[in-house]
Amino acid sequence: MKDILKVDIAGYEASLPILPISPSLKIAFFNLHGNQKLTEHCGKALAKHLEDCDVLITAESKGLQLTHVIARELGHDYYAAARKTKKLYMQDGIEILIESSITTGREQHLYLSKHDVDLLKGKKVGIVDDVVSTGASLLGLEKLVELAGGIIHKKAFVLAEADAADRTDVIYLAKIPVFNV
Repeated sequence: MKDILKVDIAGYEASLPILPISPSLKIAFFNLHGNQKLTEHCGKALAKHLEDCDVLITAESKGLQLTHVIARELGHDYYAAARKTKKLYMQDGIEILIESSITTGREQHLYLSKHDVDLLKGKKVGIVDDVVSTGASLLGLEKLVELAGGIIHKKAFVLAEADAADRTDVIYLAKIPVFNV
């Protein structure tokens, strides 16, 4: 039987499996993929905190459906999506290199299309993602927003993991621990 962490996410009880990511560390794994009910709940709850943002940005992949729900709730026609691979339509966009996050374990590139760069320029931007932990992915999104000429206005997450829950610059719906083995 797997170890499970039960978490109250703004009134929604989620059961997160505790999984090893290294010989000395386990995390409570949060996955929005395919969970329409949880995604809708979290998106609607976060939208209430992002009403004064002009536009949203997220990184693929788990932030996409969450940001879609938030953008719909806010009446935004578009949101920016940072990709982890450069697509053919992104030849005139921008890119940055970010340090490894807790779940990827390696450096990554983030790419933004020219359409999304133009969408962010001069706007109050809300950064959205599923979990904030070490802050590496968030730092990458912040760099993209700044490079695009956007103004970082808010940073919102479903969960804050470990020390990220102590940050005063992020909004989150619930906090979760990491587990040292």
